[in-house]
Amino acid sequence: MRYYIGVDGGGTKTAICAANVGQSLLRYTKTSGTSWREHGALEVARRIKEVVYGLIGGGEIAGIAMGLPCYGESAEGDNALKQAIQKEFSDISAYLTNDVEIGWAGSMALKPGINIVAGTGSICFGKDIHGKAARSGGWSEFFGDEGSCYWVGRKTLELFSKQADGRMPKDELYDIVYREFGIQDDFGFIDIIHDKYMGNRKQVASLQFLAEKAALSGSTSAVALYNEAVQELCQLVTAVRNQLDFAGNPFQVSYSGGLFKAGEFVLPQFSQEIENMGGTLSPPRFKPEEGAVLLACQHFCQNDLTHVQEVIQNSNNR
Repeated sequence: MRYYIGVDGGGTKTAICAANVGQSLLRYTKTSGTSWREHGALEVARRIKEVVYGLIGGGEIAGIAMGLPCYGESAEGDNALKQAIQKEFSDISAYLTNDVEIGWAGSMALKPGINIVAGTGSICFGKDIHGKAARSGGWSEFFGDEGSCYWVGRKTLELFSKQADGRMPKDELYDIVYREFGIQDDFGFIDIIHDKYMGNRKQVASLQFLAEKAALSGSTSAVALYNEAVQELCQLVTAVRNQLDFAGNPFQVSYSGGLFKAGEFVLPQFSQEIENMGGTLSPPRFKPEEGAVLLACQHFCQNDLTHVQEVIQNSNNR
């Protein structure tokens, strides 16, 4: 059996989809992170190969598209990844790209438009009617990731410190952070953050729930923080839109990531801002790993693309 393989790589987890055209069959699996910066190119390629062949058994790979973290951001790293993938998948047609393109391919089903991700980090990617691509964001949590869960989590800590020492008036956010961490005195908060959160991007991002809880309790500082996050995400979309050509038509914007689950404090405002700039907001069509499968078909067998998309669509409709 012939399979098209889609790989949605990530820092902590990787999702893989295999589509068999003849039997209209989809298979899914997950594995651990596939960032070459953390695991090395050789280990990333070996890990993907092991999981892919475990998924398809003795099947044949007609084409594979991999979206991997940090790809396109380091010439040395890109070259190492290409060589490692070529070694493990010799004689197999492989398309290697950044995971942000995989997210776009799934959310837009390869149609012109823009996809923005606001999860642990934030990044935006789009393609226009001519196939031109553009990206914004995704730089680094150290000096970027604006509007992400990590950014909101870090800003929540900042708001607590300012309210604690009198630079801002205390509101519900201060009380919620105090209770959630079981703080005995304000400055005891420093040890807690240093011991359990500093240097752990995912842990800091998880603190976004404190901002949401505070906003739901009426904290004006938390609500203002979400409004600021929305504006940061809109800047990412605007930067991509300004680099692309949508021929004067309303451009489509899709979204994914944990920040958009903060309900009334993000999605309605973000949707209105997108409309104000001439766009239309819509939820993702497919999963990123399914988008990777579509990219594999697009690059290596256009004749199968329509059928594979129908298979994915039917699977999502069940």
